[in-house]
Amino acid sequence: MRNLHGLFHRRVPGDDALLELCRLRFAQSGLAAEIYADSPSGMDHELAFVPSPGSPDRRPLVHLPRHLDLLDDGAVRMVRTMVRHAGDRVAGFVVHDRRHMPARLPELARAGEVLSAELARFGDAWLFLEYAAGNRFDEFTTLARRLASSGRVGVCVDTGHVGVRAARWAFAARRPDLDVDLIALTGTDARLPDLLDDVRAATAQATGAVTRLIRSVATDGTRVHLHLHDGHPLVDGLADHFGFLGRLAVPFEVDGRRSLEPMFGPAGLAEILRTVHQSLGDRASATLEIHQGFGRLGLDAEAAALFGHWGNLTSAEQTNAHLALLSENAELARAVASSALGAAVGSGVGATVRRGSSG
Repeated sequence: MRNLHGLFHRRVPGDDALLELCRLRFAQSGLAAEIYADSPSGMDHELAFVPSPGSPDRRPLVHLPRHLDLLDDGAVRMVRTMVRHAGDRVAGFVVHDRRHMPARLPELARAGEVLSAELARFGDAWLFLEYAAGNRFDEFTTLARRLASSGRVGVCVDTGHVGVRAARWAFAARRPDLDVDLIALTGTDARLPDLLDDVRAATAQATGAVTRLIRSVATDGTRVHLHLHDGHPLVDGLADHFGFLGRLAVPFEVDGRRSLEPMFGPAGLAEILRTVHQSLGDRASATLEIHQGFGRLGLDAEAAALFGHWGNLTSAEQTNAHLALLSENAELARAVASSALGAAVGSGVGATVRRGSSG
């Protein structure tokens, strides 16, 4: 797998000292960056804080606005503008898929060819179409294979999006009598104890769904980027974008704990990265796209020096806690990727996933 990236952005209110803190922690943890940008100037501003890449595989990626639709001429123009402006400073761009794309494959292929030509003119970056709209997995595979002929267009397999969608479909198949979407339930729902076996069985389908999709899109030389994150369909709010060491709190005991296992956990992450290595090799890259983070973490002296002009350090300490979570998950992913995770996979060590949403 190419160098591991992390989500690099200002999650809470504050000035550019927060981005300076991100730069410091990313440099310390050895993470490359994936930034959000919706304009050339916005991209320039974020890139100014990203640690120097040092090698082509450590160049940042740019996650473009979620509303962009590659079947819209205006969106294609916007992507072309970003590609030209970025030049050789970035390794790739990520854009979401849309529900109507499987029905408009010829148009999508033409857009892919246009953008691939633009990417080739201004550097060696790729464009990755992310699974996000909830299409059937076989439809997304068809998109991937059609785009593979474009030259510089691959796909992004988002573990959270795929896992939650697979769990929802599995629950609906197990309990058609209920006419209840799995994500309509929460960890405190009074119905949950009676539905627990069905919920756990459905959630257990997440890892297999992700690995099967990776193997399916790996054909035809497709380049694949991964958004790595965990979660649980019962989270009240954003169901994914958590780290891999958490669990979902519930108000009753399950196997000796008052919590449920997440979709993947360390063992699921290990299986995903093993599949990536076997199916894609160096045609894969990955970003820890972890939004969810809670609490505050005090600043050491080097970090505190960035905030000497601040009177209230709440946002700085919240950002510091999130960056520590990213670093922790980066070490886990690296250990898993090198088959050195050992006993930590089975230890169940980690914080409890809180209910809520973020970013």
